[in-house]
Amino acid sequence: MRQLSVISRRVAAAALGLAVVSGAAACAGPQDDGAEDSAAGGDKPRRGGILTVLNSEPQTDFDPARLYTSGGGNVPSLVFRTLTTRNREDGQAGTEVVPDLATDLGRPNKDATEWTYTLKEGLRYEDGSPITTADIKYGIERSFAAELSGGAPYLRDWLIGGDTYQGPYKDKKGLASIVTPDERTIVFKLRKPEGEFPYLATQTQFTPVPRAKDTGTKYEERPLSSGPYRVVRNEGDGERLVLERNPHWSQKTDPERKAYPDTVDVVSGLDSAVINQRLSTGSGADASAVTTDTNLGPAELARVADDKELAGRVGTGRFGYVNYLAFNPKVKPFDDIRVRQAISYAINRTSVINAAGGSALAEPATTFLPETKAFGHTPYDHFPAGKTGDPGKAGRLLKEAGHENLRITLTHSTEQNRQTSPEVATAVQEALKKAGITVELQGLENNAFNEARWSAAKAPGFFLSRWGADWPSGAPFLAPIFDGRQIVKDGSNYNHAQLNDPAVNKEIDEINKLTDLDAAAERWGALDRRIGERALDVPLFHPVYKRLYGKNVKNIVISDWTGVLDISQVAVK
Repeated sequence: MRQLSVISRRVAAAALGLAVVSGAAACAGPQDDGAEDSAAGGDKPRRGGILTVLNSEPQTDFDPARLYTSGGGNVPSLVFRTLTTRNREDGQAGTEVVPDLATDLGRPNKDATEWTYTLKEGLRYEDGSPITTADIKYGIERSFAAELSGGAPYLRDWLIGGDTYQGPYKDKKGLASIVTPDERTIVFKLRKPEGEFPYLATQTQFTPVPRAKDTGTKYEERPLSSGPYRVVRNEGDGERLVLERNPHWSQKTDPERKAYPDTVDVVSGLDSAVINQRLSTGSGADASAVTTDTNLGPAELARVADDKELAGRVGTGRFGYVNYLAFNPKVKPFDDIRVRQAISYAINRTSVINAAGGSALAEPATTFLPETKAFGHTPYDHFPAGKTGDPGKAGRLLKEAGHENLRITLTHSTEQNRQTSPEVATAVQEALKKAGITVELQGLENNAFNEARWSAAKAPGFFLSRWGADWPSGAPFLAPIFDGRQIVKDGSNYNHAQLNDPAVNKEIDEINKLTDLDAAAERWGALDRRIGERALDVPLFHPVYKRLYGKNVKNIVISDWTGVLDISQVAVK
């Protein structure tokens, strides 16, 4: 079984492109790591060269306190090490959490309200100074400062005193719930049981930051590296990021990151079509380029399919994500479960999948949890409608409920993202029309759309939505959406149905106590199935990522944790 408390994992054997600028010469390689060297022949990964990363979104706020990452992120993970990290392996094996700076996954007390970690020996920053637990404590504390906000909110909720702490700039005493009895030991005291704390410890807020090196809001410009690379350039708030080797990083303490290239050059703010064209052509530095945020579109996939060489350079990944129709039962007629059930039966998932880009880019969903074991996926289809919907069944339900000739509004984003966009909304509209439901489409600019769907007071009755997990488990997937205690009245509320069922809340608490991940996953799946009977949402599809990489790029690893190519494993010719 996957046990978080006393396990010593076998460690494994997403980011942002132009050639590196003059003057960014590589430093010495990692210290005595015993891994493959540049003399290796054949297709073995080789050390050296420049990896170019071509992305559309800039790597903004490059401060570990401000980043909101899953498993430590992709580009951030090259610079920032954390207590634990994701397992750097393909597929399902990559959903496991493994030690990083720590010797193990943490040692909980009996009820998982206290977690203790010990640091590995020989850990050093880029300047050669030692990494201590005091630095990890301070790194976490600074993430509570208002001027450094943006990271994951869990620590504020989980740590004793975290709900009122305002960061070290205002409260220099620090958080009493983080204790460092010596330079290698750190203890976290939680206000409630959290069996998945080792997953949280992968977030960049657990990156060590020495108090003496903290420059506040300017720290993002030149953060101190604890990983295999250090920042030598950061322009335009992450639009251009150049990383070179950290000479004090040792793979003896970090078997997860391979760090083959000498330099990683990240250029973003590029148009997606330009990125895919450059990757497919592969001229000059682009032959050694990757992307971690730009998918191939339907038309591009069709062209790639006709080119054997290009088709061999497409990485396919899946991330814990679901796109769904959300109901606000406080708005009529969605307070009537029969209306919600009728819509569930009427949905034509084939047309929805086509609107989302086709079967290569989306897979139909009848469960809220993604189809991955780590999430606890339990197959169910409470409202079976086949591939194209069952408008007859839907119509009969509406007639029984006295809702014949129903007229409703579906709210969606105007952004062309093929997830919450007009194409998907139109597919839903056409399917419901066959069941006798007239749907008026209300398209909102993306910011206004998000503001509407995240409002507990003003959310529409029927709208497109989506959710992705912060780590591969049912906890960050189901709790924010269905835990009644997480309903936010004056802020971003993700519990669209505003469900506040004591039995559901209690089961979430009971699962959170478990440190046996297999047992927890089984119960998350059972809870998903039970909630699904209420027709509080209509799962539509899980996205699939298809991304090109350059012809000189080797050692492709795509885990089910991130769904995208892992930069820490990539080598270039």
